[in-house]
Parts: sequence; structure tokens; C-alpha cells
Amino acid sequence: MTKSKVNCEHACKTTCAMLNEALRKETELIQFHEAILEECNYPEVREFITDIVDGKRELVLKIIQKLNEMHASGQINDGIISSFNYNSGITD
Repeated sequence: MTKSKVNCEHACKTTCAMLNEALRKETELIQFHEAILEECNYPEVREFITDIVDGKRELVLKIIQKLNEMHASGQINDGIISSFNYNSGITD
């Protein structure tokens, strides 16, 4: 297996390049394991691979949830910052 080069941009605000890459890879792994299931007819192996797929799906949902949280948090922070910028020009 080759190691892919993934660099963190360290500029996360509303999303994360690393989590997006993890999401892409995990989705590819689900597709790979589902292809195995299509070919395999041995019950013990099918059950094992099915458990792996289920775990990967849970992981994908967790990654999506974290990305959604980051997006929402970024929007809230943007709103707070813009309200300070707007209000900073007001004088008594």
C-alpha cells in the first residue's frame, strides 16, 4: 500500500482539508468492501466484511458530523465578527 501525501493547510475555519480527505478515503474503502461482498458467498467472511462496512459507515457519519459542526461554528464566528466590525463604526 502506498502512503498518500496529505498536508494540513492549518487554515481551518468552516471546513478541514484533512477531514475531507479522510471522508473521501473512508468512502472509497466502503465501496471496496461492498465490492468484496458482491463476490463473496462464504457466510463467515460476508458477516465479517459486513461488520467492517457498518463500522466504516459509522465513521463516515462521524466525519460528516464534525465537518457540519465546523461549518456551523465558522458561520457563527463570522456573524459575531461581522457584528463587531459593523458596530465598531458607530459613535455616540
